[in-house]
Amino acid sequence: MLQRILTFFERHSFGVCTYLGERFHISIAKIRLFFIYSSFLAVGFPLIFYFFAGIVLDFRNYLKRAGSRVTDL
Repeated sequence: MLQRILTFFERHSFGVCTYLGERFHISIAKIRLFFIYSSFLAVGFPLIFYFFAGIVLDFRNYLKRAGSRVTDL
């Protein structure tokens, strides 16, 4: 049951923690804990950053896919 919940959130999340973990060579679990704990201390500001970063990453992936389709022509 717990594994199903974790895989659901992994598939439907923006991938911000994964991107930051791979980029800076930090454990993804540590980054997630940082976002959770800092959102309690900073009254939700890290969540705003997380969603903004998710939108930016999603837009970057969209541009990469669109660029590859244009060059395929």
